[in-house]
Amino acid sequence: MCLLIALVSNLLAESELQRATMDATRTTRQLEETIDDFEKQKIRDIKKIFGEFVTVEMTFHAKALEIYTTAYQHIQNVDEEGDLEVFRNSLHPPDYQSRLEIVRANSKLSLNRTGTSMSKSGTMQSRTSSRQRKRDDDEDEDEEEDDEDEDDLEEVTDDEH
Repeated sequence: MCLLIALVSNLLAESELQRATMDATRTTRQLEETIDDFEKQKIRDIKKIFGEFVTVEMTFHAKALEIYTTAYQHIQNVDEEGDLEVFRNSLHPPDYQSRLEIVRANSKLSLNRTGTSMSKSGTMQSRTSSRQRKRDDDEDEDEEEDDEDEDDLEEVTDDEH
């Protein structure tokens, strides 16, 4: 009888062991599937994020390359001889009449900017005005050059489209 009880107990224990093993196997399989799904989603997310990043960077660099190409073309199109000729002509006006016109234009600018008030510091004021006028003229020239450069870039950009 003892042997029979031990045998039944042993069978029950083996049955419970099989059930526990099956439960553990099923739980392990479900956990593996969950981990696998998580890993798949993680890979998709990383792929999407890096894909978007690379696309944005390629777009940025493509636009930068367009701008550098345009700038390079402008640099290559600089007429060295023509620019040198313009520079030389500005240093040495071709005739007396041109020089006279330059002096008159500068005189009118000077009169318009300095005013007619006389004071003890009048001499200093006119010198200050001359220096200020020189600065203002330089700034105006810089602004005109910048505007011309922007216009040239716009023309090239418009031509490309």
